[in-house]
Amino acid sequence: MYQDCHTVWNSCLRLIRNNIGEQSYNTWFAPIVPQSLENNVLTIQVPSQFFYEWLEENYVHLLKQAIDNELGPGGKLQYSVIVDKGNEQFKPKTVSLPTGKPQPKRNFAGNNNGQSGGGTDLKEIDYKSPFQRKVLGGDDQVSHLNPNYVFSSFIEGDCNRLARSAGLAVAERPGATSFNPLMLYGGVGLGKTHLVQAIGNEIKDGPHNKFVLYVTSENFTNQFIEALKVNNVQSFSNFYLQVDVLIIDDVQFLSGKEKTQEIFFHIFNHLHQSGKQIIMTSDCPPRELKGLQERLLSRFKWGLTADLQQPDLETRMAIIARKMENDGVYIPTDVVEYLANSVDTNMRELEGVLISLLAHASLNRKDIDLELAKATLKNIVQDIETEVNIDYIQKVVAAYFNITQDMMTSKSRKRELVVARQVAMYFAKEYTNHSLKSIGQHFGGRDHSTVIHAVQSVDDMMETDNKFKHSVQELTRKLKKRTLV
Repeated sequence: MYQDCHTVWNSCLRLIRNNIGEQSYNTWFAPIVPQSLENNVLTIQVPSQFFYEWLEENYVHLLKQAIDNELGPGGKLQYSVIVDKGNEQFKPKTVSLPTGKPQPKRNFAGNNNGQSGGGTDLKEIDYKSPFQRKVLGGDDQVSHLNPNYVFSSFIEGDCNRLARSAGLAVAERPGATSFNPLMLYGGVGLGKTHLVQAIGNEIKDGPHNKFVLYVTSENFTNQFIEALKVNNVQSFSNFYLQVDVLIIDDVQFLSGKEKTQEIFFHIFNHLHQSGKQIIMTSDCPPRELKGLQERLLSRFKWGLTADLQQPDLETRMAIIARKMENDGVYIPTDVVEYLANSVDTNMRELEGVLISLLAHASLNRKDIDLELAKATLKNIVQDIETEVNIDYIQKVVAAYFNITQDMMTSKSRKRELVVARQVAMYFAKEYTNHSLKSIGQHFGGRDHSTVIHAVQSVDDMMETDNKFKHSVQELTRKLKKRTLV
């Protein structure tokens, strides 16, 4: 009998590889790392809970056959599932799961005592009210931070660079920068909560020895109401006055709550005057917040206000690739680009699409490819095939000018081709979220300055050439019909 886990697993892989396709092998078996072989039990490490569930749902019989061939009928397989990838300070945390029926998904949070190792000393995230904590210090300092929200998993792009840079500066020197308070604003699903919690986790895990507290404005209000009910407002205030870094999410929901605003005003003043860091999020900039006291709004503007915008195509592609990588799932580049083009609203919707795609792949026992992605999105995003994207714009404009799509993206400088190309670039900027650089790449690898020139040229020609203006208007009607389907 073999005593080397690597030798046993490599032999298993030879059998597995002969029974499945190359893409399936590279996706689901190449990332697996053999860990140990003890008492005829082979332990293999897989990148995520989803990865484990997929193997058990789709390849359990093949794995059992491979183990039986190498270890005999008494051989067993055990998974070591990574639930926390760790960082430079702490090693990754894993949980051991036997082969068999996959366990229900859980939220894991590792302890912060620096211990490492397999599935030990794991606890579920504690979401109790901080106001219930009577004593600060030690294990009673519950920050209510999601350990998965860290800077390393927050993809930077033009849409969020200022906010992320400011967040890093605050994390390095909480309360000691001019970014106090730090106010981040933007629409739903653009990463505000992820970023502010990443700041909190960075401070909490750093050398500052700070008490960090994350709370939504709704929870803050509910805790205050409970304190009012039991005539215990002073204890409520005392708790918040001890916080070193206060992160309050969605401050717009304090609107109209006069007494809650009053207590928050006094807590804000005390923390700020004491050099404590205050971090807030909102769905709009302070000047547009309604129903808040003017004195609060003026204080919100003391520090830095930074916005998070909708990510461009390249950033969305990077986010998709990173999320799939974290789940240990390989996803082809053409699928990544298709998803990024199809879902351009916010990251929350994109995450929902990815979950649906993984579910369809698991339930139908199919590998993730472009065909499966299109079939999945057809039930989520209506009329994906007829959306106005760059490819569709090129086809419509090329047909209108009686040229081929390849001619439009060629290097030719013939006037009729240049005009068609410029019009298509004009509409690409008008109807898609692609960056100028991305648009240029779709037109034969041209740079962003060419796109700027094209848009300006179309605007100029529309002012001086009525026939050309009519052509652009007709094309606009054709494209708008698709957006209304």
